[in-house]
Amino acid sequence: MSRDTVNNLCATYPGAEHSEPFGPGHDVWKVGDKMFAAIGAKGTGVSVKTDSIETAQMLIDAGVGTKAPYFHRSWVHLPLDSDTEELRHRLNVSYDIVRNGLTKKAQAALPAR
Repeated sequence: MSRDTVNNLCATYPGAEHSEPFGPGHDVWKVGDKMFAAIGAKGTGVSVKTDSIETAQMLIDAGVGTKAPYFHRSWVHLPLDSDTEELRHRLNVSYDIVRNGLTKKAQAALPAR
């Protein structure tokens, strides 16, 4: 999967917004002003949120990803050349975790999933 493919996929999530808060070349995707995916300027992979530190560590131990630099330990960095279905799944999970963590009011303001 390429940077463009990840960005195109993230753009399909209801209420997802793209920004570059860390400068040009850093693609960050948010829902309700909360980040769910980020691609650094080097473009080596995408960082996504998991449901827990334990899940992130399990993915790291299984060789699916590495610790996401600069992020909390519940985030993992998945190489762009990872299995396409795994990347899609992890992006979906990250989006859902962040969206479901928003206040009920913020969730109600978003388009339906």
